[in-house]
Formats: sequence, C-alpha cells, structure tokens
Amino acid sequence: MRYIERWALMRNSCPENLSEHSLETAMIAHCLCEIGNLRYGRSLSGERAALLALYHDVPEIITGDMPTPVKYSGEEMQKAYRELEKGAAERLLSLLPEDLRPRYEELFFPDPKSYLLRLVKAADKLSAYIKCLSEEQAGNREFRSAKKSTERILRSLSAELPELSDFMRDFLPSYGRTLDELIGEEDGEEMPADHKI
Repeated sequence: MRYIERWALMRNSCPENLSEHSLETAMIAHCLCEIGNLRYGRSLSGERAALLALYHDVPEIITGDMPTPVKYSGEEMQKAYRELEKGAAERLLSLLPEDLRPRYEELFFPDPKSYLLRLVKAADKLSAYIKCLSEEQAGNREFRSAKKSTERILRSLSAELPELSDFMRDFLPSYGRTLDELIGEEDGEEMPADHKI
C-alpha cells in the first residue's frame, strides 16, 4: 500500500501514499466511535472501525487510486468502478491461505448498511479533507476544488452522523496549527527553563 500514491494527478506539496491515508482514516474512525460511545450512548467498537479503515482501500493495491472526479463522474462509471473494486478485493482474498479468508472477507466486504461502516466512510472523507487543508496551507491552490467538494459531502454526512459534526468542531481546527501553537509556545512565548536548548 505504501507504493500506491494518492492524488497522483495533482501537484502535491507533501505526497501521500495509501498506507498513510489508511492509518489516518483508522485513527479518525476510532475517534468517531469513541465520540459516539461517550457522547451519544452508542456501543460501537472503535477497534473494529479502525480495522475496517485500515483495509478500506485494499482493492487499490490492484486498481490504483482512481481520481474522485472520474470515479463519481456518472452512474455508469460508479457501477463499473464498484465492479472493478469488487474483483480486485476478490482476487486479493483468493491469494490468502484458505483458513484465513473468512476473517479477511469480513474486512474486504463489510456490511454496507452498518453504522460502523458509515463512520469509516466519514473518516475516509475527513482524511481527504485534512489533506486538502494541508495542501492549501502549504500554498497549493490546486486542492481548492477538492476541498470545497469534500467539505460539502462532510456537511451533508454530519447531519446524520453527530460524531462527525463533533469531530469537525472539536478537532479540525487543530489540523491547521503548528506544533508550537498546539503546545502553547507560539509567537515568542518563553519556553520553561527546563525545556531550553
């Protein structure tokens, strides 16, 4: 997965591979579940969500990362891409030892109606949005359109997923801050004496 470059048709200030994206998606999915459990009385498995997120783009090992505007350019294209992804997942599954296949089949083909998978898909969109923010902050204007369209999708999803709305409110602002800003050592603030170099 580390060899599959994301956003390949766009100029990237900081390239991102599928492994990096999957890890970030897993961490966000886990957090969304924790928010759901603590704030909304749900009984979600954050561990299961993280695992689903780690494997959510596995078919791209074979297909590569299809640009989103192409993937969703029409109903026919969406259907064709779903079939391609399904075939790629089935092929990867067939390469596993037979006794392990049922365990991975659950990860490659999760229940499409489950609330957990909806949170994983939201985490996937959040990861894409965070990438757009990062590129924009680096002065890369090429991600503006992707940012706007992803933001529209997230706003729509957040109407049905309060966990997503909370994450966007509570965590997204941090993604635009430097480490110094996050830990309170911004703009000339003195570091404690025991932290000076």
